[in-house]
Amino acid sequence: MAVILHEQLQPPGEWGLWHITESEDWLRERVNLFPAEATALAGIKGTGRRREFLAARMLLHVMSGRGERGEMYKDSAGKPHLRDTHFHISISHTVNYAAAIAHPRSCGIDVQRIVPRIEVLADRFMNPPELAQLTENDALFQMHLCWAAKEAMYKAFGRRQLDFRQDLRVDLAQATGQIVRDELNLHYDLFFRSFPNFVLVGCTQREMYDV
Repeated sequence: MAVILHEQLQPPGEWGLWHITESEDWLRERVNLFPAEATALAGIKGTGRRREFLAARMLLHVMSGRGERGEMYKDSAGKPHLRDTHFHISISHTVNYAAAIAHPRSCGIDVQRIVPRIEVLADRFMNPPELAQLTENDALFQMHLCWAAKEAMYKAFGRRQLDFRQDLRVDLAQATGQIVRDELNLHYDLFFRSFPNFVLVGCTQREMYDV
């Protein structure tokens, strides 16, 4: 696997991105799956998706620096956790790439391939202040950043029933985000990285005294 990104985040945390060039068999030999993970893998159709499943877990293990790999499991809402650690985790993958983030605070990550059709969908997930941030030359890129940021915050929140347009808010210039719904008001720091064909966005939740 080729490391595209591996950076430390403050307070101590990290995120990473791997380019998946290995075969499914190669990954299977090196990722020791727990029974529930093996069952989940068996239910995935398509070698590409199985490679992404394995690579994301391998990346998290490499980032952890631990001798033995910890089990990744999902709660009732589908949010992933790593057993026997206080760190929060999140993973994402797209064709031939896997991304992961681990942090003491709630965190999320999303990788999005750049596709022109997002332009016709933008007003479904972006609110007026977010649309007003778009610039003529970079609008397509900024739309993907906004979408990935909202996906990352949604994953960090870990519960469903959020409206992407109304409840999730992104300020690209300040690299911050919010989840605002009823009495809920959560603040996030955002981290952006851009590549020729995709964008990567991570987020970590701020503590109340950081807001």
